[in-house]
Amino acid sequence: MRRADRLMKITHFLRKRRQVVTAQQIAETFEVCKRTVYRDIEVLINTGVPIRGEAGVGYTIDKKYFLPPITFDADELEAISLGISMVRQWTDEHFATKAKSAFEKIEAVLPANLQGELEQITTFAIPNRPNVPWKINFSELREYIRIQRKVNVKYIDANHEKTARVIRPLALFFFNPVWLLAGWCELRKDFRNFRLDRIQSLSVLEEFFKNDPEKNLQAYMLKVSCDEL
Repeated sequence: MRRADRLMKITHFLRKRRQVVTAQQIAETFEVCKRTVYRDIEVLINTGVPIRGEAGVGYTIDKKYFLPPITFDADELEAISLGISMVRQWTDEHFATKAKSAFEKIEAVLPANLQGELEQITTFAIPNRPNVPWKINFSELREYIRIQRKVNVKYIDANHEKTARVIRPLALFFFNPVWLLAGWCELRKDFRNFRLDRIQSLSVLEEFFKNDPEKNLQAYMLKVSCDEL
């Protein structure tokens, strides 16, 4: 039995039981070991299924909980799968793990008639580089963007000259096979793009930055759009 099918069945199994169900009972019902049951329960809890209990005691589920129907056609499922596989291939380990977790959540709530569509997917993203080509922490940089924290970068430009910049990191853009960090450069007093593979080091500063309408992502996107006209 595929894991996604088992997760769905475990959820229905718990909803039908009036008393606490032990991991051993679940294991025997679905012909798996208890360790697998513990992992499955953890996945279900992480997806938001209201399961109460703990290993060694037993589990119950809120009887008011129901699985909302999710409907995709074959192309939509393939697009989601391709997007997630590209995230897994072109970001860091942390983000790749989150992408995998997101897909497992989708699998867990797909109706039975769509489960077979996942096995028919024939579009994949295959990595063409052995390791990430940058020296910085991708997920930490995403966090600095989210909380609006200034960073100091040491960078090698297209002319192979070294420079140090304080920037307001605004967004990350992927131009296969290059990731760009878009930001407001304090030195140039303007927007700049920095290739991640040319950043030699990146350190976060204590200073946060506000959502200045002349220096934020919306202003950057407007400038890029105007420059392309």
